[in-house]
Amino acid sequence: MIDKPAGPASTKAQHIASEVRRRIVEHEWRQGDRIPDEADLAIEFDAARATVNKALQLLADEGLLDRRRRAGTRVAVDPVRKATFTISIVREQVEQAGMAYSHRVVAQRLSPVPDALAERTGLSKGEVLVHMRAVHYADGQPFQLEDRWINPRAAPSLAGVDLWQLNANEWLVRNAPYLRAELAFSAENANWRDARLLQAQPGQALLILSRITWNDLGPITIVRVAFQPGHHVANENGLTRSY
Repeated sequence: MIDKPAGPASTKAQHIASEVRRRIVEHEWRQGDRIPDEADLAIEFDAARATVNKALQLLADEGLLDRRRRAGTRVAVDPVRKATFTISIVREQVEQAGMAYSHRVVAQRLSPVPDALAERTGLSKGEVLVHMRAVHYADGQPFQLEDRWINPRAAPSLAGVDLWQLNANEWLVRNAPYLRAELAFSAENANWRDARLLQAQPGQALLILSRITWNDLGPITIVRVAFQPGHHVANENGLTRSY
């Protein structure tokens, strides 16, 4: 389960987690590298060691860090985490951080699923899904960009829902519970579309979350989430807890 932020200590832990995440994404700390000890990080960030421990555990839960007793903490190699978590609502993440939330659908259409995604998810080749791109904003600034495929067969109540107006993230969390999920993190250089919609620089390193959720009717949604570089939210869930 994902806990709610509990106050200033949670905010400090999230700040530390965000900075450590940035160093990993931008390859200051590379896969397999041992990171500084908790005591050293506590001095660097002027924080209690328990707060540093909490921050590192958030990143371990995300799959970005490998923590082993007596062996220290290392950047995970090929970080992929089994998704046994509660998927959060982006609006709530932003509002809990004290910022104003907004949302814009960039594009939406019915489209045949690409062959690679069909093979990966067990869909029929050429099956028609809802394909959309949307940007979530915090205080008017891009927070994250999502490129999403939604399978109407696995979410039959989607019929009649106006996703130009409703937030697909929030609607899916509330109306399409999943039984299992596949989750992966990676770092990618911003392509021209990422850069334009996130107001970033082309080629800038981005943290990417890729996720697929299934129910007993098949895959529900396939989503690629690109996060705004350096954008912090004071939320224990971190930047990677969005649907």
